[in-house]
Amino acid sequence: MRNIPVRLLIFLLNGISRLSWKKIYRISDGMRWIIFDLFKYRKKVITENLKRSFPDKTDAERAQIERAFHQNITDIMVESIKLRSMSREEVGARFEIDATLLNEFYARKQNPVVVLGHLGNWEMANLFASSHFLHQVVAVYHPLTNPVFEKYLYDIRTRFGSEMIPMKEAYTRSPVPGEKPFLFFLVNDQSPNPQKAYWTTFLNQDTGMFRGVEQIARTFNSPVVYACIERNEQRRGHYRVQLKTITENPSEVPLNGILEQQARLLEADIRKQPANWLWSHKRWKHAKPAKLDSFQLLEKTPRRAQTH
Repeated sequence: MRNIPVRLLIFLLNGISRLSWKKIYRISDGMRWIIFDLFKYRKKVITENLKRSFPDKTDAERAQIERAFHQNITDIMVESIKLRSMSREEVGARFEIDATLLNEFYARKQNPVVVLGHLGNWEMANLFASSHFLHQVVAVYHPLTNPVFEKYLYDIRTRFGSEMIPMKEAYTRSPVPGEKPFLFFLVNDQSPNPQKAYWTTFLNQDTGMFRGVEQIARTFNSPVVYACIERNEQRRGHYRVQLKTITENPSEVPLNGILEQQARLLEADIRKQPANWLWSHKRWKHAKPAKLDSFQLLEKTPRRAQTH
Protein backbone atom coordinates (compact mmCIF):
# COMPACT_ATOMS: atom_id res chain seq x y z
CA MET A 1 0.00 0.00 0.00
CA ARG A 2 2.82 2.40 0.83
CA ASN A 3 4.03 2.29 -2.79
CA ILE A 4 0.70 3.28 -4.35
CA PRO A 5 1.58 7.03 -4.40
CA VAL A 6 4.93 6.19 -6.02
CA ARG A 7 3.24 4.02 -8.67
CA LEU A 8 0.79 6.84 -9.41
CA LEU A 9 3.69 9.26 -9.74
CA ILE A 10 5.45 6.91 -12.15
CA PHE A 11 2.24 6.59 -14.18
CA LEU A 12 2.10 10.39 -14.40
CA LEU A 13 5.79 10.67 -15.34
CA ASN A 14 5.38 8.08 -18.09
CA GLY A 15 2.51 10.14 -19.50
CA ILE A 16 4.56 13.32 -19.38
CA SER A 17 7.44 11.60 -21.19
CA ARG A 18 5.25 11.17 -24.27
CA LEU A 19 4.46 14.88 -24.56
CA SER A 20 6.02 17.07 -27.23
CA TRP A 21 9.19 19.01 -26.46
CA LYS A 22 7.21 22.25 -26.58
CA LYS A 23 4.89 21.03 -23.84
CA ILE A 24 7.78 19.53 -21.88
CA TYR A 25 9.47 22.92 -21.63
CA ARG A 26 6.23 24.62 -20.68
CA ILE A 27 6.14 22.24 -17.73
CA SER A 28 9.73 23.21 -16.95
CA ASP A 29 8.78 26.88 -16.90
CA GLY A 30 5.95 26.15 -14.47
CA MET A 31 8.17 23.98 -12.27
CA ARG A 32 10.79 26.72 -12.12
CA TRP A 33 8.23 29.21 -10.81
CA ILE A 34 6.76 26.78 -8.26
CA ILE A 35 10.05 25.34 -6.97
CA PHE A 36 12.21 28.45 -6.86
CA ASP A 37 9.95 31.50 -6.97
CA LEU A 38 7.10 30.21 -4.82
CA PHE A 39 8.77 27.74 -2.44
CA LYS A 40 12.30 29.22 -2.59
CA TYR A 41 13.86 25.75 -2.73
CA ARG A 42 17.34 25.82 -1.16
CA LYS A 43 17.52 29.56 -1.66
CA LYS A 44 20.06 30.02 1.11
CA VAL A 45 22.28 27.16 -0.12
CA ILE A 46 22.31 28.40 -3.72
CA THR A 47 22.94 32.03 -2.79
CA GLU A 48 25.73 31.16 -0.36
CA ASN A 49 27.41 28.75 -2.81
CA LEU A 50 27.46 31.43 -5.49
CA LYS A 51 28.66 34.14 -3.10
CA ARG A 52 31.63 32.08 -1.93
CA SER A 53 32.46 30.79 -5.40
CA PHE A 54 32.30 34.17 -7.13
CA PRO A 55 33.29 36.84 -4.57
CA ASP A 56 34.50 39.05 -7.43
CA LYS A 57 31.02 39.27 -8.98
CA THR A 58 28.38 41.78 -7.96
CA ASP A 59 25.14 40.78 -6.23
CA ALA A 60 23.29 41.50 -9.49
CA GLU A 61 25.63 39.24 -11.47
CA ARG A 62 25.24 36.40 -9.00
CA ALA A 63 21.45 36.85 -8.98
CA GLN A 64 21.44 36.56 -12.76
CA ILE A 65 23.41 33.29 -12.55
CA GLU A 66 20.97 32.04 -9.90
CA ARG A 67 17.93 32.72 -12.09
CA ALA A 68 19.57 31.03 -15.07
CA PHE A 69 20.42 28.04 -12.87
CA HIS A 70 16.77 27.71 -11.83
CA GLN A 71 15.77 27.31 -15.48
CA ASN A 72 18.70 25.02 -16.18
CA ILE A 73 17.86 22.53 -13.42
CA THR A 74 14.13 22.31 -14.18
CA ASP A 75 14.97 21.79 -17.85
CA ILE A 76 17.22 18.90 -16.81
CA MET A 77 14.38 17.48 -14.69
CA VAL A 78 11.85 17.42 -17.52
CA GLU A 79 14.42 16.25 -20.06
CA SER A 80 15.23 13.35 -17.74
CA ILE A 81 11.52 12.45 -17.53
CA LYS A 82 11.42 12.52 -21.34
CA LEU A 83 14.22 9.90 -21.46
CA ARG A 84 11.65 7.19 -20.76
CA SER A 85 10.27 7.45 -24.30
CA MET A 86 13.15 8.92 -26.32
CA SER A 87 14.61 6.86 -29.14
CA ARG A 88 18.32 6.39 -29.73
CA GLU A 89 18.05 8.78 -32.65
CA GLU A 90 16.36 11.48 -30.53
CA VAL A 91 19.05 11.21 -27.86
CA GLY A 92 21.80 11.31 -30.46
CA ALA A 93 20.37 14.42 -32.11
CA ARG A 94 20.75 16.40 -28.86
CA PHE A 95 24.51 15.92 -28.47
CA GLU A 96 27.49 17.21 -30.41
CA ILE A 97 30.73 15.32 -29.74
CA ASP A 98 33.96 14.27 -31.38
CA ALA A 99 34.45 10.75 -30.02
CA THR A 100 37.76 10.15 -31.82
CA LEU A 101 39.64 9.99 -28.52
CA LEU A 102 37.42 7.25 -27.11
CA ASN A 103 37.43 5.36 -30.41
CA GLU A 104 41.23 5.26 -30.31
CA PHE A 105 41.14 3.77 -26.82
CA TYR A 106 38.60 1.23 -28.05
CA ALA A 107 40.84 0.22 -30.96
CA ARG A 108 43.64 -0.39 -28.44
CA LYS A 109 41.22 -2.41 -26.25
CA GLN A 110 41.65 0.01 -23.35
CA ASN A 111 39.07 0.68 -20.65
CA PRO A 112 38.97 4.45 -19.97
CA VAL A 113 37.58 6.10 -16.87
CA VAL A 114 35.49 9.10 -17.93
CA VAL A 115 35.09 11.60 -15.11
CA LEU A 116 32.73 14.57 -15.13
CA GLY A 117 30.86 16.95 -12.86
CA HIS A 118 27.20 17.88 -12.62
CA LEU A 119 27.30 19.98 -15.76
CA GLY A 120 24.57 19.65 -18.37
CA ASN A 121 22.19 16.71 -18.39
CA TRP A 122 24.28 13.85 -17.01
CA GLU A 123 21.31 11.44 -17.15
CA MET A 124 20.80 12.03 -20.87
CA ALA A 125 24.57 11.77 -21.36
CA ASN A 126 24.47 8.24 -19.96
CA LEU A 127 21.89 7.18 -22.56
CA PHE A 128 23.85 8.93 -25.29
CA ALA A 129 27.05 7.14 -24.28
CA SER A 130 25.45 3.69 -24.16
CA SER A 131 23.73 4.15 -27.52
CA HIS A 132 26.52 5.88 -29.48
CA PHE A 133 29.92 4.91 -28.03
CA LEU A 134 31.73 1.73 -29.02
CA HIS A 135 32.61 0.80 -25.44
CA GLN A 136 30.35 -0.99 -22.98
CA VAL A 137 29.25 1.79 -20.61
CA VAL A 138 29.57 1.11 -16.87
CA ALA A 139 28.07 3.91 -14.77
CA VAL A 140 28.38 4.43 -11.01
CA TYR A 141 25.21 5.63 -9.25
CA HIS A 142 23.50 6.08 -5.89
CA PRO A 143 20.53 3.65 -5.54
CA LEU A 144 17.31 5.06 -4.07
CA THR A 145 15.74 3.62 -0.93
CA ASN A 146 12.29 3.20 -2.48
CA PRO A 147 12.43 -0.04 -4.54
CA VAL A 148 9.63 0.93 -6.94
CA PHE A 149 11.09 4.31 -7.89
CA GLU A 150 14.59 2.79 -7.94
CA LYS A 151 13.45 0.24 -10.55
CA TYR A 152 11.81 3.02 -12.59
CA LEU A 153 15.08 4.98 -12.75
CA TYR A 154 17.21 1.86 -13.22
CA ASP A 155 15.12 0.80 -16.22
CA ILE A 156 15.56 4.24 -17.81
CA ARG A 157 19.30 4.34 -17.18
CA THR A 158 19.86 0.88 -18.67
CA ARG A 159 17.52 1.25 -21.69
CA PHE A 160 20.37 1.22 -24.19
CA GLY A 161 22.70 -1.18 -22.42
CA SER A 162 24.50 0.70 -19.64
CA GLU A 163 25.64 -1.44 -16.73
CA MET A 164 24.89 0.31 -13.43
CA ILE A 165 27.10 -0.25 -10.36
CA PRO A 166 26.07 1.12 -6.93
CA MET A 167 28.54 3.62 -5.47
CA LYS A 168 29.34 1.42 -2.45
CA GLU A 169 30.40 -1.41 -4.80
CA ALA A 170 32.26 0.70 -7.35
CA TYR A 171 35.70 0.18 -5.87
CA THR A 172 35.36 -3.47 -4.90
CA ARG A 173 33.35 -4.97 -7.75
CA SER A 174 34.96 -5.27 -11.17
CA PRO A 175 32.78 -4.87 -14.26
CA VAL A 176 31.79 -8.21 -15.77
CA PRO A 177 34.23 -9.01 -18.60
CA GLY A 178 32.53 -8.87 -21.97
CA GLU A 179 33.31 -9.05 -25.64
CA LYS A 180 34.39 -5.41 -25.82
CA PRO A 181 36.25 -2.90 -23.63
CA PHE A 182 34.30 -0.96 -21.04
CA LEU A 183 34.05 2.73 -20.27
CA PHE A 184 33.76 3.59 -16.57
CA PHE A 185 31.49 6.63 -16.23
CA LEU A 186 31.86 8.61 -12.96
CA VAL A 187 30.21 11.89 -11.90
CA ASN A 188 32.70 13.08 -9.31
CA ASP A 189 31.82 16.38 -7.64
CA GLN A 190 29.71 15.32 -4.67
CA SER A 191 30.53 15.90 -1.01
CA PRO A 192 32.54 12.96 0.41
CA ASN A 193 33.48 11.84 3.90
CA PRO A 194 35.99 14.54 4.94
CA GLN A 195 38.26 11.98 6.62
CA LYS A 196 38.64 9.97 3.41
CA ALA A 197 38.61 12.74 0.80
CA TYR A 198 41.37 14.37 -1.21
CA TRP A 199 41.45 18.06 -0.27
CA THR A 200 42.14 20.91 -2.66
CA THR A 201 41.01 24.47 -3.34
CA PHE A 202 38.04 24.61 -5.70
CA LEU A 203 36.03 27.75 -6.52
CA ASN A 204 37.88 29.66 -3.77
CA GLN A 205 37.00 27.12 -1.08
CA ASP A 206 38.57 24.16 0.70
CA THR A 207 36.94 21.23 -1.06
CA GLY A 208 37.02 17.48 -0.53
CA MET A 209 36.83 15.08 -3.48
CA PHE A 210 35.98 11.39 -3.66
CA ARG A 211 39.16 9.42 -4.31
CA GLY A 212 37.44 6.55 -6.14
CA VAL A 213 38.40 7.86 -9.57
CA GLU A 214 42.06 7.43 -8.70
CA GLN A 215 41.50 4.00 -7.15
CA ILE A 216 39.61 2.66 -10.16
CA ALA A 217 42.04 4.14 -12.71
CA ARG A 218 45.07 2.69 -10.92
CA THR A 219 43.41 -0.70 -10.33
CA PHE A 220 42.59 -1.20 -14.01
CA ASN A 221 45.54 0.86 -15.32
CA SER A 222 42.90 2.85 -17.21
CA PRO A 223 43.34 6.08 -19.15
CA VAL A 224 41.39 8.91 -17.51
CA VAL A 225 39.32 11.26 -19.65
CA TYR A 226 37.58 14.41 -18.45
CA ALA A 227 34.21 15.22 -20.06
CA CYS A 228 32.43 18.56 -20.02
CA ILE A 229 28.74 18.64 -20.97
CA GLU A 230 28.26 22.19 -22.16
CA ARG A 231 24.76 23.54 -22.71
CA ASN A 232 24.04 24.84 -26.22
CA GLU A 233 22.61 28.23 -25.29
CA GLN A 234 21.08 28.71 -28.76
CA ARG A 235 19.14 25.41 -28.74
CA ARG A 236 17.23 24.49 -25.61
CA GLY A 237 17.87 20.91 -24.57
CA HIS A 238 20.95 20.45 -26.76
CA TYR A 239 24.49 19.87 -25.52
CA ARG A 240 28.11 19.84 -26.63
CA VAL A 241 30.53 17.36 -25.06
CA GLN A 242 34.23 18.20 -24.85
CA LEU A 243 36.71 15.40 -24.02
CA LYS A 244 40.22 15.92 -22.66
CA THR A 245 42.76 13.29 -21.64
CA ILE A 246 43.94 13.67 -18.05
CA THR A 247 46.38 10.75 -18.29
CA GLU A 248 46.97 7.58 -20.27
CA ASN A 249 49.22 6.14 -17.54
CA PRO A 250 47.78 6.56 -14.03
CA SER A 251 50.83 5.01 -12.36
CA GLU A 252 52.98 7.86 -13.68
CA VAL A 253 50.79 10.57 -12.13
CA PRO A 254 51.40 11.70 -8.52
CA LEU A 255 48.87 10.40 -6.02
CA ASN A 256 45.70 12.53 -6.30
CA GLY A 257 47.13 14.23 -9.38
CA ILE A 258 44.22 12.92 -11.46
CA LEU A 259 41.74 14.51 -9.04
CA GLU A 260 43.66 17.78 -9.01
CA GLN A 261 43.52 17.98 -12.80
CA GLN A 262 39.80 17.18 -12.79
CA ALA A 263 39.21 19.95 -10.25
CA ARG A 264 41.03 22.50 -12.40
CA LEU A 265 39.23 21.49 -15.61
CA LEU A 266 35.82 21.43 -13.94
CA GLU A 267 36.41 24.79 -12.26
CA ALA A 268 37.29 26.37 -15.62
CA ASP A 269 34.14 24.95 -17.23
CA ILE A 270 31.94 26.19 -14.37
CA ARG A 271 33.38 29.69 -14.76
CA LYS A 272 32.66 29.50 -18.48
CA GLN A 273 28.99 28.50 -18.01
CA PRO A 274 28.21 29.08 -14.32
CA ALA A 275 24.45 28.48 -14.52
CA ASN A 276 25.10 24.99 -15.93
CA TRP A 277 26.35 23.52 -12.62
CA LEU A 278 24.33 22.05 -9.73
CA TRP A 279 24.38 24.96 -7.26
CA SER A 280 21.57 23.57 -5.08
CA HIS A 281 23.81 20.73 -3.90
CA LYS A 282 25.30 21.14 -0.40
CA ARG A 283 28.78 20.76 -1.86
CA TRP A 284 30.67 22.37 1.02
CA LYS A 285 28.73 20.97 3.99
CA HIS A 286 31.87 19.36 5.47
CA ALA A 287 34.73 21.39 6.92
CA LYS A 288 38.31 20.51 6.08
CA PRO A 289 39.85 18.44 8.91
CA ALA A 290 42.50 20.19 10.98
CA LYS A 291 44.99 17.45 10.12
CA LEU A 292 45.14 15.49 6.86
CA ASP A 293 46.76 12.12 6.21
CA SER A 294 49.26 11.81 3.37
CA PHE A 295 46.72 10.01 1.15
CA GLN A 296 44.52 13.13 1.32
CA LEU A 297 47.20 15.40 -0.14
CA LEU A 298 48.69 15.90 -3.58
CA GLU A 299 51.85 13.83 -3.90
CA LYS A 300 54.80 15.85 -5.18
CA THR A 301 56.46 13.01 -7.11
CA PRO A 302 54.86 9.96 -8.76
CA ARG A 303 55.50 6.72 -6.90
CA ARG A 304 57.08 5.13 -9.97
CA ALA A 305 59.56 8.00 -10.16
CA GLN A 306 60.38 7.61 -6.45
CA THR A 307 61.49 4.01 -6.94
CA HIS A 308 64.30 4.93 -9.40
